[in-house]
Amino acid sequence: MPLIKIETIIKADIKACFDIARNIDVHQESLKHSGEIAIAGKISGLKGLGEWVSWEAKHFGIVQHITFKITEFDSPNYFVDEMVYGAFKSIRHEYIFRESENKTIMTEMFYFESPYGVLGRLVNNLFLKRYVTKLLKDRNQFLRDKVEEVYNS
Repeated sequence: MPLIKIETIIKADIKACFDIARNIDVHQESLKHSGEIAIAGKISGLKGLGEWVSWEAKHFGIVQHITFKITEFDSPNYFVDEMVYGAFKSIRHEYIFRESENKTIMTEMFYFESPYGVLGRLVNNLFLKRYVTKLLKDRNQFLRDKVEEVYNS
């Protein structure tokens, strides 16, 4: 199962970083270029343990639907978002937060498995891993800028 690991250093306290990472409204704002909107479940505010969100977005020119549920939650240190419905065979998205020298380090561990066996693995290697990595890095930069703007004003 492919893994994308991204560390983002944020000049804000751990609670502010934890909350912005699970904020549905900010998530939609950060991915508006793909038209990502919450369409069912908890569609606004902060996601918590056991809560789920169904998203609609356009990727690769195709409208996609995917549902994630928070399956693990330890505020403000850790939470896990797992796909319960969608085009992938599986997705596990871990968010880990730790404080270091007046900053927060947000580590994302994004595990995903495409369907269709060998063909899915080929798609992963050819472009999907690179596409998802860029999407996550762009989103993290948006989150960092947003929380630092509010926290450091």
